[in-house]
Amino acid sequence: MTKVSGFIKQEHFKTILSNGKNEIIGDEPITNGGGDLGFSPSDLLCSALATCTCVTLRMYADRKQWKLAEVKAHISFTRNNEKNISNIKREIELSGDLTPEQRERLLQIANQCFIHKTLTNPIEIETKLAWQNI
Repeated sequence: MTKVSGFIKQEHFKTILSNGKNEIIGDEPITNGGGDLGFSPSDLLCSALATCTCVTLRMYADRKQWKLAEVKAHISFTRNNEKNISNIKREIELSGDLTPEQRERLLQIANQCFIHKTLTNPIEIETKLAWQNI
């Protein structure tokens, strides 16, 4: 199970995110009233897919002992609120001494990464309030 906590105080809209070991900052751009001190929520979503893609391809190539020197995953996210549609585009750059067949296989493997599978299947989000006595 993955757990991440976020907290925000008075600084618009700086949010500290922690997994219990590491911290990062989430924020909104200045144009949205934030301080642009960290990744926006959309940036974080794209980051999850980029990280998972790179890690999955690295693991697969290492296991196969393929000469993959570098993976770059470029992710873009757009949202059409009128149509209630989100669009994610992913472009993958592979560097190294790879055959066309290996490159094609790595493209197929990219679609097997955990975050890709999560984003392309139904997602249920359960939300509740945690009450604290102050």
